[in-house]
Amino acid sequence: MGQVLFRNGRLFDGQGSQLLEGHEVLTEGSVIKEVSDRPITAEGAEVLDLGGRTLMPGLIDAHFHAMAADPDFAKMEAMPRSLLAQHARHLLEAALARGFTSLRDAGGADYGLALAIKAGLIKGPRLFYSGRALTQTGGHADFRSLEDHSAFCFCGQGSHVFGVIADGVPAVRQAAREELRKGATQIKIMASGGVASPSDPIWNLQYSEEEIRAIVWEAASWRTYVMAHAYTPEAISRCVQFGVRSIEHANLIDEPTAALCAAEGAYVVPTLVTYDALHRFGPELGLPAVSQEKLKEVRAAGLTSLEILRSAGVRMGFGTDLLGAMQAHQSEEFTIRAEVLSPAEVLRSATSVNAAMMNAEGELGVVAPGALADLLVVDGDPLSDLGVLGDQGARIPVIMKDGGFVKRDGL
Repeated sequence: MGQVLFRNGRLFDGQGSQLLEGHEVLTEGSVIKEVSDRPITAEGAEVLDLGGRTLMPGLIDAHFHAMAADPDFAKMEAMPRSLLAQHARHLLEAALARGFTSLRDAGGADYGLALAIKAGLIKGPRLFYSGRALTQTGGHADFRSLEDHSAFCFCGQGSHVFGVIADGVPAVRQAAREELRKGATQIKIMASGGVASPSDPIWNLQYSEEEIRAIVWEAASWRTYVMAHAYTPEAISRCVQFGVRSIEHANLIDEPTAALCAAEGAYVVPTLVTYDALHRFGPELGLPAVSQEKLKEVRAAGLTSLEILRSAGVRMGFGTDLLGAMQAHQSEEFTIRAEVLSPAEVLRSATSVNAAMMNAEGELGVVAPGALADLLVVDGDPLSDLGVLGDQGARIPVIMKDGGFVKRDGL
């Protein structure tokens, strides 16, 4: 098994708040073998002299949509799945080039994409996929237009890419089991109204207590968890009380609800860059008018939600939720969050916090012995300037995933 020794750099280990000087890191095969504040002796290892650059863990985006080729979900549902898969390949490879070595897909990606990445057919990040999101009739993943009066039959679920409509406890159990059968690493549900869907206002509550608890039980039986799209305090608190582990977006959260999340150990994954991008580019890229109107309310509350979550001590994950061509703005989530949070807090969210949320603690998101060798070399100090992670990875000369070089420029 080949060894690579990183030396003469500064280290962000994914857990601390400062760069560590004088540390060396040795990888062997797909894992990190040794991290030391003294010179490491490894005869035969390939040595990379970092020249003072920063070594850090590969980034993790915990709210990604690999199959999201367009801002209009109804339009995408009508596309051939083979076409969407080609869009996914482009989006996945671009994310890896920006330094994201792992992604949690929040609806749409499946075992086929994950297998294609493992086989090297797609040079993309490691993929934690939810399969199709579970939604009630008229919920956030029901993309039928208001003029569409066709009935939805559960037996026809295979025709839907991003979501499956399931109503009632037996139906949601079957839907969750179907996604878990196909290898979903977590289950995604829609628990409130959303921006992209045509029929549900933001304040709409979705799924009953019995339905949510049934889905949570099914996920737990596979030793995994549920992530829930939820904006309002009521929607969030219901999910947390019913056992949901990961709350997505949470723009409208208030202090009591944030305190509940902290007390129950729930994670919250804000996705602020998508609202900024939808505001700037959505209309020209085809975001429906009804979605543009709903966007206003949640966009305005984004930064305030970070302040509330931080004050309550909630563990914040890092996600982006961008659609189509707007995924080029993925790294701007770092600089948006930096308006409220310290760079160290933002970086921990995108590394060790996300890894813990995704049941990969100690395996991903850290530079430590035994962790997978997902590493970035960065020109500059990301703890002083998160902007060094922007520009489509231009200042990331080295990207390593599973111990192999994905990118190596000049070192």
